[in-house]
Amino acid sequence: MTATAGTTAATTAKAGFGTRFLALLIDVVGLAVVQGIIASILTGGNVNGPEPVGQILGIAYFVYFWSKAGGGQTLGMRALNIKVVKTDGSSLDYVGSFIRYVGLIISCIPLFLGLIWAAFDAQGQGWHDKIAGTYVVKA
Repeated sequence: MTATAGTTAATTAKAGFGTRFLALLIDVVGLAVVQGIIASILTGGNVNGPEPVGQILGIAYFVYFWSKAGGGQTLGMRALNIKVVKTDGSSLDYVGSFIRYVGLIISCIPLFLGLIWAAFDAQGQGWHDKIAGTYVVKA
């Protein structure tokens, strides 16, 4: 990317905390429904089935949709017209998306402090954005 692209990404309108939160909520609820269905099928009706199903589903969902292949937007992000980009304005690859997912898990561990951080950060970045070098911008 050129220096102009980096400047554009840094100055592009960032998504607000409320919009980001609602998009994540939409994604989590949708994933929970799908996980429940899959776990029920795999365990014969026991929806408290294998936890690895949820982790694998979450990793696959977020890594794909945050990447260039998924357009940088999960379904919740598409509904609210926001997307994730690298700080230079380019799209994430699968490795960058996976790093952001790991950062998301780390951000959730201390009572979601890493996610709440985005509400007070000058660039609107949560810990997972800082770890992966990303912004969430208006699409």
